[in-house]
Amino acid sequence: MITFPDGTQVPPLGQGTWNMGDSPAARDSEIDALRTGIDLGLTVIDTAEMYGGGRSEELVGEAIAGRRDEVFLVSKVLPSNASRAGTVEACRASLRRLGTDRLDLYLLHWRGRHPLDETVDAFEELVADGSIRSWGVSNLDADELAELPEGCQTDQVLYNLTRRGPEFDLLPFASTRGMPVMAYSPVEQGRLLGNAALSDIARDLGATPMLVALAWTMRSGSVLSIPKASTAAHVRENAAARELTLSIEVLARLDEAFPPPTEPVPLEML
Repeated sequence: MITFPDGTQVPPLGQGTWNMGDSPAARDSEIDALRTGIDLGLTVIDTAEMYGGGRSEELVGEAIAGRRDEVFLVSKVLPSNASRAGTVEACRASLRRLGTDRLDLYLLHWRGRHPLDETVDAFEELVADGSIRSWGVSNLDADELAELPEGCQTDQVLYNLTRRGPEFDLLPFASTRGMPVMAYSPVEQGRLLGNAALSDIARDLGATPMLVALAWTMRSGSVLSIPKASTAAHVRENAAARELTLSIEVLARLDEAFPPPTEPVPLEML
């Protein structure tokens, strides 16, 4: 399990929803995928007001209807809305689209023009009135995390075998705060799966490149991986990554194919 600074524990593998909710033709399949994930224990569901202009939140709301208490629900406020009043208003709108009275975790999507302390004040106001249970950030680098007060539960960042920059400073800093990191695009939106070295390693393990890539993100016990899956079959494949343990030898092969950073790397975003 992944443990947040406030003691809340969640599974290390969840469900992302970027680009879900945009296609009416795919709606039933996407809802089935999310519900299948909940059935399989992938109970962290991550969305954002930005995704499809709220359509992703509406899709998630439909998928979790009647099952809200089974889910650890995460959404995000756009930086353009992240003033004190704007954050509160954006949260209210997200709750309406999601059909719920609370979020388990509310994140600043990335840093914008509004001062961080304004956003944090709004987060604390939302915690106090029960609209959110906790708050965190997304796409902030280590030096920016250092500006935040206690109470920040996570930083959601781009992290996968081809985007290992966070290992140099962000992950170590988060560790000093007892703060797990959420990894979005853990298979680089599928682009990673065609890598020859990864395919060779997966074949030797009797696994798929998807399973190896996801298992790698979860190897430390301090990273919550949130791949997107639009079909139930894809969700089932993702869920199997929890059962794959990567040996020291396999991790060394992955390090050779995807070298870790040896110096600071600016935080990347998609």
